[in-house]
Amino acid sequence: MKYGIIGTGWIAESFIAGVRLKTDSEIVAVYSRTAEKGGEFAQRNSIPAIYTNLDIFLESDMDAVYIASPNVMHYPQSKKCLEAGKHVICEKPVTVTPEQYEECKRIADKNGLIYIEAIMYMHTPAREVLRENLKRIGRITSAHFDFSQLSSKYPAYLRGENPNIFNPQMATGSLMDLGIYCVYPALDLFGIPEKITADAVFLDSGADASGSVSFNYGDKLITFTHSKTGQDYSGSEIFGDEGTIHIESISKLINVFLYKSDAEKEQIIHEYSKPELMGFEAENFENYIKNPADEKYLLSSKNALQVCRLMQEIRDRANIRFKEYNYD
Repeated sequence: MKYGIIGTGWIAESFIAGVRLKTDSEIVAVYSRTAEKGGEFAQRNSIPAIYTNLDIFLESDMDAVYIASPNVMHYPQSKKCLEAGKHVICEKPVTVTPEQYEECKRIADKNGLIYIEAIMYMHTPAREVLRENLKRIGRITSAHFDFSQLSSKYPAYLRGENPNIFNPQMATGSLMDLGIYCVYPALDLFGIPEKITADAVFLDSGADASGSVSFNYGDKLITFTHSKTGQDYSGSEIFGDEGTIHIESISKLINVFLYKSDAEKEQIIHEYSKPELMGFEAENFENYIKNPADEKYLLSSKNALQVCRLMQEIRDRANIRFKEYNYD
């Protein structure tokens, strides 16, 4: 299979490494807004073709497109790629609103194309290991997920610059960048909550710097925190009445330990490299293209839409606003 790449950041390089590690597919083209960035990226990653015009990029010989542009561009670029007959794997968040996702999914289905969100949690084999081991800790009483990662762009923001990640016009911020990694396992493991509460702390730019969310299921409370202006070292935990599961990284789902009250800790999930994790995404994506009726694809699509809806409700409750959207 032949991929085109939209975006020239580090995450796109990780995806390319994953494709080359886990599949026999080729990376044949990259689209960038500037020839300079596109050229540097292409040279580093041995990509033969560079485009600065998206329409011409989509006319080239490729089967699928991986999108790693700013969040606000995910919907229009996904739509254009799908309309051009290309399968699409788009970085999280796949779209800003559920309506945008539904529109892109309709286009994909109409054209016989695969459209998925590049979210590590849904594609790692560790997900099934975690689900199986939940049975070993008894009745789940509560859980706390945290993804707080001090942004490498924060010093630039403090100097008065306006990086994309702290610019609400890019539909970014802590929830969209990090909090989504907590929403996915909460939904996948426990379903739709009965009640949602949420709050956030904002920077002067209007972007949320950090936040907290509570999912109430009636019989259990799942809380999570996220931050772009602080660093977590304690990880995440799921509590049962017969044991506890500790997760070092909720985004990567790595280094996971099970603690029983009558036994020492047991490591149930080990380390995966970033190329391996991105490679799992590519593997699943290509499997879905070969078998669109795959139950895993149907679940992936269902969860992507439900997460979009949950993220919108969280933003509403935390008063997180993006300037290009009408909130009247």
